[in-house]
Amino acid sequence: MISENLHEALNEQLNFEFYSAHAYLAMASYCTDQNYDGFANFFLVQAEEERFHAMKFYTFLSDMGYRVTIKEFPPVENNFESILNTFETALKHEQEVTRRIYGLSDIALDEREHATMAFLKWFIDEQVEEEAQFETLITRISRVEKDSNAIFMLDTELASRSFTAE
Repeated sequence: MISENLHEALNEQLNFEFYSAHAYLAMASYCTDQNYDGFANFFLVQAEEERFHAMKFYTFLSDMGYRVTIKEFPPVENNFESILNTFETALKHEQEVTRRIYGLSDIALDEREHATMAFLKWFIDEQVEEEAQFETLITRISRVEKDSNAIFMLDTELASRSFTAE
């Protein structure tokens, strides 16, 4: 049985995942405005992933017999200095997600809530991948930022990214 404290924390994360989707939509919009359709696609796929993550929390809470409460969230950032800045902002966001997932895991561990610990393991693994992905792209963008041909090639590469539910 999940404590009220853990229930509230899981519900908060569900809402943060939806917030994350909106943040990535804003990043996609910036990229589209800058005529970087591949980078925009990358962030659109990222937004879809975040909605998928939110629904994993929704399903878990529902399956455990708890009601989900959808809350409003603060406005997202819509202005970025550059493509590089957009990805740096996204990495900081993913680091915050990781911090929150670890916090949830700590609560579940303290409460010896094994079903939640097992559920959160997937998210811990996912966050390692998310942060690594953004760090790699930041490195690549930093290397070629001043080379319009290389940026075009990276933009073209990211245009092929698609979402696959796992």
